[in-house]
Order: sequence, then C-alpha cells, then structure tokens
Amino acid sequence: MLQYFDPRTKVHPDKDYGTPAISLASSTEQVNLTIDGQAVSVPVGTSIMRAAALAGINIPKLCATDSLEAFGSCRICLVDIEGRRGFPSSCTTPVEEGLNVRTQNSEIGRLRRNIMELYISDHPLDCLTCPANGNCELQDIAGEVGLREVRYGFDGDNHLHAEKDESNPYFTFDPSKCIVCSRCVRACEEVQGTFALTIDGRGFESKVVPGQADAFMASDCVSCGACVQACPTSTLMEKSVIDQGQAEHSVVTTCAYCGVGCAFKAEVQGDQVVRMLPYKNGAANQGHSCVKGRFAFGYATH
Repeated sequence: MLQYFDPRTKVHPDKDYGTPAISLASSTEQVNLTIDGQAVSVPVGTSIMRAAALAGINIPKLCATDSLEAFGSCRICLVDIEGRRGFPSSCTTPVEEGLNVRTQNSEIGRLRRNIMELYISDHPLDCLTCPANGNCELQDIAGEVGLREVRYGFDGDNHLHAEKDESNPYFTFDPSKCIVCSRCVRACEEVQGTFALTIDGRGFESKVVPGQADAFMASDCVSCGACVQACPTSTLMEKSVIDQGQAEHSVVTTCAYCGVGCAFKAEVQGDQVVRMLPYKNGAANQGHSCVKGRFAFGYATH
C-alpha cells in the first residue's frame, strides 16, 4: 500500500490525529509544552490531543477525528494538567505555553474505564459475529483502557432491541450499536453539507435520526458515505463488508468515474474489492467522495 509521510509537518495520512491541523498560513507562532515528560512544540491553537499525537503519544478517543471539529462528548480523552482542577478533554483544550500534561496515571485510567463501562453496558456483546470485529474503535478503546468486565447488566433500560434500518442500498444503520458520539451527524454537516442527520432527544433518550424521516431512503441523505466512514462502531456499515467480510489489504488508487481525480483506498479481500474509502491525503477530494466513487465499484470485477 502506498504510504506518504511529510517530514515538514510530521503528519502521516493513515494516522488520525484527533483534531484538525492548524493552518500554518494563519499563524506561525509556536507553543512549547510538556506531555508525559516529552517537550513538544506546536502551532498556537493546536489541541492537546493533536499535540500529543504529533509527538507519538496516543490519547484514546471515540468522538474525535481529525476530519471533524472537536466536540468533546465522549470524555475518553481526558488528561491531567498540572495546576488545574479536574480532567479536561484533550480534544477541546488548546495548548498553552508551559503546560505540563499527563495523559496516563491511575486516576485517569480509572475514569476512562468507568466511562467505557457505561458505553459497553448499553452495547450488544456480539463482537465475534459483528462485521466490524477487528476494525472497531469501540472494541479497540475498550482494550486500550483495560476494561475487562462490566458491572452493569442489561436488566434496566437499554437500546439493544432498536430496529435496524436497511433501507439504504449501500449501508445499514443499526441504532442498537450507536454510542451517540455524533460523528455521523457532524460528518454530514461539516464534510458533506447535507444536514440529513440529527440528534433527537436528550440524555439517555438521545439517538441519531435521519432528519424528519423514519428511514434513510426517505431522508435528504445522498449516500455519500461520509457518515459511514466517520462511525467508530458498526452502527453504520457498508453492506459489502457485511456480505464479504473485512478486507485483507488495501491499495491507493484513483476513481475512474470522472476527471476530478479523487483518491481512494481500495480495500480488497482476495481478488474482490470489499469497499472504497476516500483517501485522506487525496489532493482532489481530501477524504471525501460522491456516491459513485464510494459505492459503485462493482464494475471493477465485471
């Protein structure tokens, strides 16, 4: 697979840095801080999460991704800042000169496990048969924070029996696996600009809905796939992956439909394309695409 690393920005296109980069054109001022004992220098306005990622320090996250603006809802990315009370979310906290940040200690670990425990307590425990098994951020973070058991059973209210929406021809929407991180809603707004999705309800009753419609196909959805790509679980999942399974390898290629030149990662299993993912480092599309490039790849094996 083609990979590219820019030594000037220290950015690798296959890594998610949690929050968007600060434009060097808008500010050349640097901020110096310490993260886990390591001296770090980044542009002013950079989030602590991104600063840590640029230094090779991973902070677990669920609602954050570098293709969307910071949201700060999952609370998994909390950190400890010397001299400050509480544990702020690293995705929404900008760097400041002289900060001393700890991303790991016993109290942070305990808090992260407690938060993950709440997520898992309202999530189907079917990882072995789930189409996202091995490629699920929720699964990865549960292991990363050391969650080994859940004290809360499924006896109380839950969303485990929410009805699955299979109306879209390209992907499914399974609300029983939704953690309401809002990444799909924000991707539809910030990346695609369609505003087809929204969060309905408050608190425990919060849920993702396709606008005023009952199903995706009756909504304003244009099937661009931005929401599917943003989802950290299998709530939104390509039907091709459900039918064929996870890919074995991938290759960077160019969409053949028009002259724009959108870059994609073609994920392949054997000699079959399982899915096409817009390539984040693509100069023409920068990690987004239309419905044709994203889902209409059947011609490749015809």
